Parts: sequence; C-alpha cells; structure tokens
Amino acid sequence: MNDRHPRSEQYSLSMMYGTYADILFVLFPFLVLGMQRLWDGRLYETLMRPDLSIAAAILAGLAIGKFVLGLVTNRDLGRYKERIVFFIALTLFAVLGPAIILMLSILGSTQVPGFVAFVQPILLIIAISLYSTAVSISNILTRFGTEGVDSGADYGDASTGGQHADEARPSPLDLPRRSGNDPL
Repeated sequence: MNDRHPRSEQYSLSMMYGTYADILFVLFPFLVLGMQRLWDGRLYETLMRPDLSIAAAILAGLAIGKFVLGLVTNRDLGRYKERIVFFIALTLFAVLGPAIILMLSILGSTQVPGFVAFVQPILLIIAISLYSTAVSISNILTRFGTEGVDSGADYGDASTGGQHADEARPSPLDLPRRSGNDPL
C-alpha cells in the first residue's frame, strides 16, 4: 500500500494544529482582558469594547497575508488567481472593513448600541474561519506547486533515495551580488 496517504493526513493535521495555535496566540491577550473583566464583574463590557473587533481585524490581516502568499508562491497557478483575489476581497469586505468601522465608532461614541454585542463575536468567528481557509488554501497551493513534478513519488522515501524530493523543490532566488565598486 502507498505510504503517501497517511503522510498527507499527518501534514494536514499538523497544519490544522499550527493554524489554531496561531489563532490562540492572537486571541490570548483578549482572553486575559476578558478574564480580568470577568473578575471585576464587567464581562458584558468586553462585548461593548472594541477588543473583539481588534482581534477580528488582526486575524483578517493575517488571512490576507496568507492569501497573498498563496497567490505569489507559484506562477504556474494562474487559474487560481481569481479565486484567491475573491477571498482577499471577501476578507476586506466581510471582516476588515466592518471591524475597523466598529473600532472607530465604539471609541468615538459615548453611547454604544446594543447590537455591537452581537456583531463583534460574529465578526470574530468569520475572521477565524477566513484565516483557517487562508492557511489551508496557501498550503494547498504551495504543496501543489512542489508536488506537480512527480505525483506518484514518495518524497523522502528511502527506496527513492530522496531524488524526487530534490526535483520538486523550487530553486532558490538568484540575486545579483554587489561588488565593492557599485555606486549607491
């Protein structure tokens, strides 16, 4: 039986853990703020402050970065460019724009409307979903770009001697070196 399927599952599982570790790392300071407000008996205030919108904006920015990474990783993936641009626009339209508007409105207003307590958690959930999708798409596209050489090979397998893994790796950037006589 081919050993490739369990390796693919292991890679996907590792990427999932890494993605959610990123999300937890971003949310950690906001968890600390929420716990402090819970301790003070002001948990509802967390929903009326811009904290969740800030977290959603951070995750949306990270998602856009991952989408762009997937877009520029491999030039041969031109057929996917429109889809990636769609996800970038969706992230801007559905999360980043509303989160920034909410942050500015909450900070500039003395009376915050009650719907903010419902909108901010929804924005955060959408941001988490889009970030997870962005990481998955970026990883699929980068793996697709490196696996296109020989899809039947077991990369790094002892029986192949690792030859296929070297063929699938992209070449490093060849940047021109500056000599000491170059003008600045």
